[in-house]
Formats: sequence, structure tokens, C-alpha cells
Amino acid sequence: MNFSSDTAAPAHPKVIEAIAAVNQGHQPSYGSDEVTARLRNLLRETFETDDFDFWICASGTASNSLALSVLCSSIGAIACHEEAHIERDERGAPEFFSGGAKLRLLPGQGGQIDEPALRQALDANNPGFVHETPLEALSLTNLTECGTAYPVARIEQYVSLAKAEGLNVHLDGARLANALISTGASPAEMSWKAGVDVLTLGLTKTGAIGCEIILLFGKARAAFSALQARAKRSGHMPPKMRFLAAQAEAMLTDGLWLSLAAKANQSAAELADLLCEKPGASLAYPTEGNEVFCVLPAAIEALVKKAGVKCYPWPGGSYRFVCSWATPASDLQAVRDLLAEA
Repeated sequence: MNFSSDTAAPAHPKVIEAIAAVNQGHQPSYGSDEVTARLRNLLRETFETDDFDFWICASGTASNSLALSVLCSSIGAIACHEEAHIERDERGAPEFFSGGAKLRLLPGQGGQIDEPALRQALDANNPGFVHETPLEALSLTNLTECGTAYPVARIEQYVSLAKAEGLNVHLDGARLANALISTGASPAEMSWKAGVDVLTLGLTKTGAIGCEIILLFGKARAAFSALQARAKRSGHMPPKMRFLAAQAEAMLTDGLWLSLAAKANQSAAELADLLCEKPGASLAYPTEGNEVFCVLPAAIEALVKKAGVKCYPWPGGSYRFVCSWATPASDLQAVRDLLAEA
């Protein structure tokens, strides 16, 4: 029973097949290959626009940090949730890649920034005051680190507030597919149509091996050359990019990424129902994607530990259970059987 993370899951067979299929002959390096060219067409269809540029990385940390480095200067600050991945899990990489940008941490329930906190930070922002670090960017996450999903209307509202103060907007979409399934939004609606400047589209957690795409929309495309330069300097310019592009091509073709996310979300919903059937068990946050955050009574907690169920203790006293496209029905049945002992 492995609910540790969706990154612990295997890659989808179609991803493996796609990599094998492009492992023939010679292709130009650094994204000039025909596979990456085909991927542009797929991204155009997926996001319903031709007004974008993109870059592929193998890790979410690299993609987030590179994206933020072209949205915020070394003497600026990035507003984000206090539990955002860029704050809690990336070892200062956004600060490092940007050359010193500061993260301004904002509170909010369920990993979503509270509107009053955002308004207060924006109202107090004073780029002309030399003694403080002015905000230059806002970073949102969907799904959030607590598994909740920002609806499109809220993203649009926050983007509008940020841009009224001259900020750029980044969306960390490591689990974007899960958020899209949960909210019913389209990729375009949750990104450039909502006013997002740069999206980091995560496919690794959804079923790829290691594939994260940085998409720059509209005016943000002017920073593409700078993005490439920063990618090269930091060692994130894959020489054989066709093997990353092949993963993305497999995932986006015929909406596979969304189908896999739907399966993961469904498994999480079933798991949440199972856990909450027991008296004393409760959800710390709504299950709006493929993650379940559950507060367990002592007896259930002991059973889970004794059985070796792989899950993650979460700040605040809950446990995080993550489902993936590959979560087998047998694991859910095993949880059902385990809980029957309580």
C-alpha cells in the first residue's frame, strides 16, 4: 500500500513506448529536433493559442525556479503561500536561480492565499522605498500543497489584483491536470486566459518519467532568450531534448494526461471515503485532486504504521495519502480490509 507520492508511481507504458520510438537515428540537439517541433503543435492545440514559447526541464524545482527567474529580478520579491512548494521543498532554488529574489510568504487555509492577506501585501508594496524588497511577482499553485484546487474565477481575481500593482504571475502546475479534472476548467482557462504569464506544466506526477514544461504566454515571451540563457548556465539545457519532448507528446496526445489524472482523482476520492468511515477520522482539507489529507484516530494511526502503509505525516497533525494513475484497486481493498480490523 504505497500512498507516499505520485512521483513514486511508474511511468505510463505509452511514455516508455514514445521514448523507444524516438530512439532511432540522429536528430538536432537542444530542442531543434522534429519531436520538439511536433510538441509545439500539441501544446498549441492543448492551450488553444499560438502566442507562447516553451522550454522543457526534467524536474519541477528547475522549471519553477527558471520560470520565476525571468519574472522577478534579483532585487525583487515573489509573493506565495507560506506552504508553497517553492518555499518548503526547493531548498532556496528560486532565490538561487533568480540571483537573490526574496519570497514573501502569505497565509491561507488549504494552501490557498487568503484574499485579505494578498490585498494587504499589494497595498503595502512600495517599489520606491529603498529599505524594503518590492513585490515583482505572484506565484500560485494548482493543486496547492494541501491538495485543494483554485477555481478559475479565483485565479482570475488574484491575477487582476497582482497586475494592477504591476506584478507578473506564475502558476506552479505540478498537478495541473488534477486541478483541471477537479474544477472542470480547460488548460487555456486556467492559464493564459486567466492572465497567467508563465506556467510550469508538470507531467512527471501525472505519468511521465521526468518532464516539466515552462510555458511563456503573451508578453512574457520576450523573456524566452533570457530563459534559455539561464537554462544553459544552470545546466538545464537537455542536449537530447527529444526524449523529454517524447514524454510530453505521449502524455498530451488524445488527452492521456487528463485521463490519468481523472483516475488518480477517483482513487483519492474512494480512499478519502474509506478513511472517513471510521469514527474520529476526518479530512484536514477537502479532497479536490489526487491527495488525501486525513487526521487519524490513534487506533487507525497505529494500524497504518503496523501494516507499513506508505504515507506522509503532514504539518498540523494529518497524514498525506497520494494516489496516482497506477494506484491499484487492490491497494484500496487492502486499506478497506485493514480498517475493518479497527
